[in-house]
Amino acid sequence: MPYNPQIHHRRSIRLKGYDYTQLGAYFITICTKARQCLFGNVVNGEMQLNSLGHIAFNCWQAIPDHFPHIELDTFVVMPNHLHGILIITDKPVGAQHCCALNQHLTHNIEKFGKPIRGSISTVISSYKGVVSKGINIIWQTKGQSIWQRNFYEHIGREEKSLDNIREYILNNPQRWADDPEKPQHNSDIKYFLFDIPF
Repeated sequence: MPYNPQIHHRRSIRLKGYDYTQLGAYFITICTKARQCLFGNVVNGEMQLNSLGHIAFNCWQAIPDHFPHIELDTFVVMPNHLHGILIITDKPVGAQHCCALNQHLTHNIEKFGKPIRGSISTVISSYKGVVSKGINIIWQTKGQSIWQRNFYEHIGREEKSLDNIREYILNNPQRWADDPEKPQHNSDIKYFLFDIPF
């Protein structure tokens, strides 16, 4: 069913009025649907990726191949989520074009259902789609998203703040045992994704 604002009342969790094509560092968190542990297990404080985890890892590493204005910083794929820092180093191709068409706007403001080429939202949407597609090929399914809707982001404005975020990401596997949202049972079998209502 196509998006209908009269029926669907999804609210954006992005900063209202913020230009997500703006140069800077963005701390991203993406979670699997229902926080299922799809990507492997943490063993002795180290993340051990399974085949699905390798898909998530390799697709994240390939982001700059598809979005040359994006640089990768520290990231980690965890059993049921990913933390990573993406740095926009240049305006994406097309961003200036959008401004020229809408000269009354001072920023490229994204609206629900109207993505802006090269924005953080567009990059994450593309990443989530390609990971889901790769996993659907392995599972021999079609069109199943493995991700929670949306993603969380924090805009890193200062180097000290970024250093703290990098440390948080790197130490994430050591803190896994204490994660209150961690499922009690990890499994490497063909998970229970299909028990979730879509």
